[in-house]
Amino acid sequence: MLGPRGPKPSRLVARRNYTLEGEPMSSEGQVPVSEELIDSLDRGRFELYRDGVLVGWLYYTHLKPNRYALRHTEVESSHQHQGVAGAMVRRVLDEIRAREGTITAICPFVVDYLSRTTAYVDLIDARHPGYSDRAAAESARAKFGG
Repeated sequence: MLGPRGPKPSRLVARRNYTLEGEPMSSEGQVPVSEELIDSLDRGRFELYRDGVLVGWLYYTHLKPNRYALRHTEVESSHQHQGVAGAMVRRVLDEIRAREGTITAICPFVVDYLSRTTAYVDLIDARHPGYSDRAAAESARAKFGG
């Protein structure tokens, strides 16, 4: 679908209220935050919006047959240290699972995130898993200028 500035991003997930830490709200006194994950196909990135404001994005390359090379995560400077990157990676991985895809972890943050949980081990592509730890991912990034 084309918009005034090219292809419109694909809307992925319904809006949901979250606390600033990205967990569903469950108690009084927490500030509700509406999050939306968008697959911006023309930019090759997933974008996370909180209350309609772009707060972070994760660049990817979509490979055949249904593999996503997760390349680089960024968070707007005004939203750093608020759990944005972790919430975004979790939402992206959930979306890729819903698409029945696999991942190749290249981004150091994604590699580190995956090393702290077994919840997404089924998504890691067996033939092309990516980097096994954050140090290896950061070393390769520095070497190849990514």
